[in-house]
Amino acid sequence: MGVPMAHVLKESPTVKSPLRPAALLFVGLLVLSACQSSASSSPTSSVPAGSAAPSGDDMTGDIQISGSSTVQPITSRVFEAFTALHPSVTGFVDGPGTGDGFALFCNGETDISDASRTIKDEEATTCADAGIEYVGLKVGIDGLSVITSVDNTAIECLSLLDLYALLGPESQSFSNWSDANDLAAELATQLGGDYGESHAPYPDETLTISGPGEESGTFDSFIELALSKIAAARNQDATTRPDYQAFADDNVIIEGVAGTADAPYTLGWVGFGVASENLDKVHLVAVDKGDGCTPATEDTIASASYPLSRYLYIYPNLASVTDKPAVQAFVDYYLSDEGIANVAAADYVPLAASDLAATRSAWEGR
Repeated sequence: MGVPMAHVLKESPTVKSPLRPAALLFVGLLVLSACQSSASSSPTSSVPAGSAAPSGDDMTGDIQISGSSTVQPITSRVFEAFTALHPSVTGFVDGPGTGDGFALFCNGETDISDASRTIKDEEATTCADAGIEYVGLKVGIDGLSVITSVDNTAIECLSLLDLYALLGPESQSFSNWSDANDLAAELATQLGGDYGESHAPYPDETLTISGPGEESGTFDSFIELALSKIAAARNQDATTRPDYQAFADDNVIIEGVAGTADAPYTLGWVGFGVASENLDKVHLVAVDKGDGCTPATEDTIASASYPLSRYLYIYPNLASVTDKPAVQAFVDYYLSDEGIANVAAADYVPLAASDLAATRSAWEGR
């Protein structure tokens, strides 16, 4: 089952820029090549859906990838497997955040941008102004995981109302969980159970928060999925409280939320893949959007019954695809059965068959 549109950021099934005339000529040459003898195959020809790129050590080139720290573990696995097949191919996979990745991408500094959200309008405009054409490809599904310390046994479920009361723009300066009690009561009176039931009164314990910074797609997605509707109802800016520990590195967020046995009342959020690999340090909190408490699991994320489900993407630069055979071959491999298996291997949720078919179709039809 795919993730319904209501549970992800505003998007089209794929994001695509028009092909330039040179790219159209390139596609025409590929079609002509396909009509020739199979004995004279080209190393840059597209790989059929489900097939892996051919192995061998004849391919060279450099592939530069940056962007989402959430998608980075998937892409890194794919890159490692691809370069094992093609040892002369070099490059890097960096994860400074979706926003920082798109800044590099739209400046022509990278070949592929990993993203945990769709490209923003202003980012797309920057790319267009720089002549950067691309296609956005879904590669997996993630659930933003609300986490606390494994030693915090008092917090099992939080509603969207609770998350706004504790993490939203009106919670600035709340240093104790119980500081949010009055705001939670006000929200419950105004909104009822539209965003889940309040779990206040909260513990009379110090509130320590760790989460991603503004450069992260996980930051943007959390606002969109957890906070924005309540913020609009309250005539507030759609953002988080500014006074929390913000980190670009997901592993540092995990360490911050892990806390200590003497200070277990922590709170934060990261991608499901990172959280599920650290269950000895953090506890996943179920989330209620008005339909009851739903834990983050592979099944609930895949079905979007978990309220904070979202798609993950890669954005290849079409000029790089045309000019650098290794980039095309890498994306072919990424979308092959062998390559896409790395989504599950990295503890994220695979696309539904229909979504994967749509992604492969968008890539082949670029």
